[in-house]
Amino acid sequence: MHATTARRSFALLPLFLVSLTTIGYEIALTRYFAVAEWSDYGYWVISIVMAGFALSGVAVALARDAAARHGAAVLGALPALLILSAAIGFHFTAENPFNPLQLQNPVTWAAQLWNIAGYYAALLPFFFFAGLFVSLSFVLNADRVGSVYAWDLTGAGIGAALVLGLMFLLHPFRLVPALLVPLAISGMWPTARPWIGRGASCTALIAAEALLLLGSQPQISDYKPIYAPLHTPGAQVLAEHYSPRGVYTLLDDFTERVDTDVSNDAGMLGLPGPPRSFGLYRDGHRIAGLPRAGALDVGYAGASLDALPYQLIAHPSVLLAGASGGFRIAEALHLGAAKVVALEPEPVLRRALRYGLGPSPPQDNDRVRFSGQGPLAAAQSNARYDIIDISADFLDAAPANGTAFTVEAIAAYLHHLQPGGIVSLPVSIRDFPVYALRALATARTALQQIGVADPAAHVVVYRSAWNARLLVSDAPWTAARIAEVRRFCDQRSFDVSYYPGLDVTAARSNIYNDLPAVSFTSGEVTSGGPDDSIADEAAAVLAGKNTQSADAFSLAPMTLDRPFFFSALRLSQIGLLVRRLEVLPQAEIGALVNLAVLAQAVVIALAVLLVPLIAGRLRPEAGGIGWILLYFPALGLGFLFLEIYLIEQTSLWLGDRTSGFALVLTGMLIFSGLGSAASGRFMQRPRQGIALAAIVTAGWCVATYVGLQPAILATLGAPWAMRAVLAVAVMAPLAFALGLPFPLGLSRLGTGAALPWAWGLNGAFSVVATPLANLIARESGFRLLLLCAAGLYATSALAFPAARRRVHWFHHPARSPGAD
Repeated sequence: MHATTARRSFALLPLFLVSLTTIGYEIALTRYFAVAEWSDYGYWVISIVMAGFALSGVAVALARDAAARHGAAVLGALPALLILSAAIGFHFTAENPFNPLQLQNPVTWAAQLWNIAGYYAALLPFFFFAGLFVSLSFVLNADRVGSVYAWDLTGAGIGAALVLGLMFLLHPFRLVPALLVPLAISGMWPTARPWIGRGASCTALIAAEALLLLGSQPQISDYKPIYAPLHTPGAQVLAEHYSPRGVYTLLDDFTERVDTDVSNDAGMLGLPGPPRSFGLYRDGHRIAGLPRAGALDVGYAGASLDALPYQLIAHPSVLLAGASGGFRIAEALHLGAAKVVALEPEPVLRRALRYGLGPSPPQDNDRVRFSGQGPLAAAQSNARYDIIDISADFLDAAPANGTAFTVEAIAAYLHHLQPGGIVSLPVSIRDFPVYALRALATARTALQQIGVADPAAHVVVYRSAWNARLLVSDAPWTAARIAEVRRFCDQRSFDVSYYPGLDVTAARSNIYNDLPAVSFTSGEVTSGGPDDSIADEAAAVLAGKNTQSADAFSLAPMTLDRPFFFSALRLSQIGLLVRRLEVLPQAEIGALVNLAVLAQAVVIALAVLLVPLIAGRLRPEAGGIGWILLYFPALGLGFLFLEIYLIEQTSLWLGDRTSGFALVLTGMLIFSGLGSAASGRFMQRPRQGIALAAIVTAGWCVATYVGLQPAILATLGAPWAMRAVLAVAVMAPLAFALGLPFPLGLSRLGTGAALPWAWGLNGAFSVVATPLANLIARESGFRLLLLCAAGLYATSALAFPAARRRVHWFHHPARSPGAD
């Protein structure tokens, strides 16, 4: 008996390999979009994946009898179809001429909708076939759904870890050819006609590899920032580095310069301009300039926008977040810093500082200490500084760096200042000046959090035409310091947008860089002469009053619960956003993509829910099908909500979104798979297992709502490995519990059409979950997402029937071929 059970379980190895490849293919596609297009459009991949899964569940539900009769033969043929559809889909995805810049143009956007449809047409077949493989595995093994789900989840977990490991070795464009091999192995497994399956898989693999390796190759689109310098005459790629964080490319061409905001009056001040540098790009976006050998000349530093704090405090001790390839360190030392603690959490930039990268030499100075911590982690130490300085390119250097601009982070910086010290925060105003106002609102809340009664007395704002700096002090700004601020800005033609006591009307007569107010509603500039739209509203924002910009934009402070720097647009004004699509910053587009994906996901979910009912294939018994309509959608939504919440918290804990994503995705799948494998213990009493899962989930949600963020902040200074172990320890019991409800629910459905239909419902509402979770977190915070997940699992537990109820196929179901 045990030998028979072992053989039946081992027969699910092809399912393990298909799930492994499917998750790997999904991740590889998101990396393709990040490199060739923009990462925001990777949300489409998630939508296509779950749509394919959901539609396959509907197809099997509508053809349940045929699926039971011919399922084994179909499973034998599917690996070859999966190999071919993966290769053809990726080939046509790479050939797709989609241009997101044209999508934002009211004249050209319509044509881009066809290109988006092309992505769906190219990729949906693979995920439909993958979903069909999983759905048929459930139908043919309806008496052991816990084992099927366990092999499915653990295969996906191992696949996520495998593809992340491959990213250290292969360019993202080369991941798909490597991932076809496990599919071919799955086709080698004994079937009813093993030689046919093996021959088809081998032939498909050869044809697919030939198409991917010998056919036209994927290219970086010509609108990516790397495209122009990469195609400059004489440009050279000096170094490349692959990792899950991105593809790093070091370029040398005559256009590369230090990316710093320097006064137009530098020549009048007798200061040189920024020197040539190497350009370091990640996924086609420039993240830093690296110095050339013997060319770390920072004589321009005194004319830079960043220099003011160093003029106000002589020989300061500095905590510098973001070294900008070493240039910001050299600038701080040139401006008189006594010592510098340089934080560089981006590992490739950190290695470049210590060991060099390509021909760019390492940086070494006795007055500098390097650290891989983020500024929020560094602020948990007992050290105190005269200046805490965030580099202008720090926000763009890594996705996790947004937490450095939150209320909690600024409050921590202020606690670690020497008396009279300064926190210097950069804000780009190239797109919308409103980002400076939102940063002011965040600084105001942080000052209040540390007990400052009058935040407006502790802030100065000054700017160039493109960037602003907020200087926040733990002490009120004195008249002498304000005079020095004005003198510094006048000498360099910078503008002071706010200081305590600023006369905005009088200041208009001496504006160097016009910054008129722009009505987002009308799209018109409103100006009566030289303007400073930041100055017009800064005092009101610091006083906590409503302003004109608040009507069109969200000025809500950034917090660790809502750490989205670029989330100023109000999604409630969707019609206006669509009309102004051409002027929206690229960083804000992700929210609109989420809205579009959510809209189509709801349509897919409704179709999956209604089509089998309308077709008349389901006939309810003993109480109807209402519980199914609640139970499986709630599980699909709740699981993804918790996973996305954990990814955000783990990213904060590890100081890196890539590591957080990898750890949570792999851990959740594997531990949930173990929970599913253990569900067999509750098959005779499923309500107990579901109640246990609901209680564990609710208790976990309450505990993490109250205690997780304080625990994370308290351990940010611990070694990375310890934080990773702690994150797994927090995740494991929840993930194990989440593995119980789904197979226990499927076990109540018998072998009829409701089994694949329920699996499709779960997948369809997982499509809804990802964009919905992102939008909830953006608008209301991750903690609300946590509460929603707890409510969804409570709903699923309450919906589960007390008495055994089954929904049968309209005709008598065929016996599962795999049953003993």
